[in-house]
Order: sequence, then C-alpha cells, then structure tokens
Amino acid sequence: MARTLIVEADGGSRGNPGPAGYGAVVLDPESGEALAEAAEFIGTATNNVAEYKGLVAGLRAAHALDPEASVRVRMDSKLVVEQMSGRWQIKHPDMKPLAAEARSVFPAGRVTYEWIPRAQNKHADRLANEAMDAGKTGKQWEPRDSRAALATTATPARSAAARAADEAAETAEAADAAPGAPAAGWGAPDLGPPATLVLLRHGETALTPEKRFSGSGGTDPELSAAGRRQAEAAATALAARGTIQAVVSSPLRRCRETAETVAARLGLEVRIEEGLRETDFGAWEGLTFAEVRERFPEDLDAWLGSARVAPTGGGESFAAVARRVAVARDKLLARYAGKTVLLVTHVTPVKTLVRLALGAPPESLFRMELSAASLSAVAYFSDGNASVRLLNDTSHLR
Repeated sequence: MARTLIVEADGGSRGNPGPAGYGAVVLDPESGEALAEAAEFIGTATNNVAEYKGLVAGLRAAHALDPEASVRVRMDSKLVVEQMSGRWQIKHPDMKPLAAEARSVFPAGRVTYEWIPRAQNKHADRLANEAMDAGKTGKQWEPRDSRAALATTATPARSAAARAADEAAETAEAADAAPGAPAAGWGAPDLGPPATLVLLRHGETALTPEKRFSGSGGTDPELSAAGRRQAEAAATALAARGTIQAVVSSPLRRCRETAETVAARLGLEVRIEEGLRETDFGAWEGLTFAEVRERFPEDLDAWLGSARVAPTGGGESFAAVARRVAVARDKLLARYAGKTVLLVTHVTPVKTLVRLALGAPPESLFRMELSAASLSAVAYFSDGNASVRLLNDTSHLR
C-alpha cells in the first residue's frame, strides 16, 4: 500500500502586495511528526501568490521523501483549495503557472485538498512568518533556525490588521474566481465558548518526594498512599467545580490511577491519550539530579542548554516531547471543541502546554513550579489564541 503524507502550507504578505514569504511542513499522518520543513522569503508578492508557492514547496518536499506517496494537502486558503480541487476557475495570471507547477509534482489523483481553519495551520503559518522575518534582515530562512514545531500556539507574527487585509484580499479573489459566492462580512466573529483543558498532574509516587527522574522509560510506579489522598482531594475539588465534561489520561499507571479516582467521583469514563505520557529520561530514570550530575555531567549540561538534546541512553528531548504533546493537544481540541476537559498527565506535558500557550521559549520549562496533584488550566479559542487561566493551584491539598 502506498504511503500517505500530509502537507500543510501557508503564505503571507505584509502589505498584500508587500514583503512576502511561504512555509510548508510535511507530516506523518499517524504520529503527527514533522518530516520536512520548507520556507522562503520571496520578495514583494501578494498573499495568494505566497500561498501557492508554499503549496509547491510542500509538494516538492513530500516528493523528495517519497515520490510514490499519496498526499493530503491541508491549507487555510479557501481560494487555493477550491482552485486546486477544480471547483473554482483560476483567472489571475500570476497564479495559473503556479497551479500548473503544483499539479506537475505528483500524478493526478494522488493529491487531495482540504480546507482547514487558520488555527489548525499554525506550523506552516509560523514558518512563513520566520521566512518573512529573515527577509527583513536581508537573509533567507535556514532550517536550523526553525522553531515552528515548538511555537505552534504562539501569537503569529503578522498583526491582526495585516491578517484582516489578507483575508479581505482572499475574499475578493475568491469572489472573482467563483461569481455568486457570498462575500464575508466585516463584523467581529462570535468565537463561541473556548475549549478548556484543565491540567492535573498525577499524585505522588514513592519517587516523587525523593525528586528522582520518573518518566515513561522507567518502572511505571503506582501512587503512594499520599498520592492516593491527593487524588481524592483533587476529585473533591473538581466535583465541586462541576464543569468537567470528559477525562483524558496519560497511559502511565500513576496518571491512570489519579484519573480513575476523579472520573469515579464525576461519573465519567477515562480516555487514554498516548501523547500525554511523560518524557523518556533514558539512563537517568530513577536517579536524582545530583546522581545524574555526578555520572553524566557533560550530557546533563548539554540537556540543560538545548531543548533538542536528549538524556543519556536514548531518551527524549524536550523538542520531541513538545511535538507529540502539540499533536495530542490538537487532537483533543478537535474532539472536544467548546468543552472543558480534564487532562491527567505529568510535569513536562503540563509545562509544555502552558509554555506553548504563552509562546514562551523552551528554557521557560525550568522556571515553572509544578507540584504533585496541582491544577492548571488553558483555554483555547476558535481563532487560534490561547489563554493561561491557572498554574500550579494546590489549594485543594491544604
């Protein structure tokens, strides 16, 4: 069976026309892992030309990975999706050759197109903005400088006014391509209720008070007696709150036990999400920070200095964890749109969700306190913005 790849692409113009750039990412459809990225500053161009160039770059990146693959293209440009799907005519002379170039990369029938909201196209959007930022300094985007996978919830670099101009221009082009299509209004949209993720760190295990590395590559310990009491206290507090509509847990035992305690009180079932598991700390599992410092000093320094460095012995880097946590987050937001969901997980996933919501750098993980059985919360709006509403609340444990 032919392999399937996902291409997400975007383009932007700061002025429309103005300084423009594109971004594209090739994703594994099962894991959500970014397999390839592409971005380029293209000088002065329109928003739609930049989007088409992003599409071409994404298709070429997918072809380089596997020329026999089938490709699902996802873009937030209604114009490009409808034109490439053959439902709208292409009248603009700048876009006809770009559309032809896109069609030439893979044989007809092996590429499908899907429109997605802008909020779900953040990785490509971020790449496009990185390319435009590089262009401002007279440089071109370099893959080694990419932070798009780690900042997909950050507020995009384009201003709200620039985005509104882009959308207005796209609406005008769409109306020209498909006469009779209703024009978008200028009123502010009703975003509706946000999806709220209430983040509960699991209760203590025997390793917690000893401050030992306890990730997904170790012994998978159960809750201690203190941890079970903490889970009961969290369940009481959440039942009193009365807003939780679903419970999702990391697959690790300490989280499942905490989640089951809460879910039983709320009359809900527990859904397991693999992406919420803790970091694999490799050879450091079960060791204290001091023990790791003594045994692996150079590896520890490198890990503390870069989110891309993994612990000794094949563990996970914080960059890798951020990618899978972001994939899990997006799946959950799609499944529970407008609802309040309890996620029972670990230190790194909770801190990562907060960090991504704030658009904070990776080193901010080391500047957050997160106690056992603490509660945090992040609200996600349909326009792609996020709001951190709570961090490390332990009032229910006092």
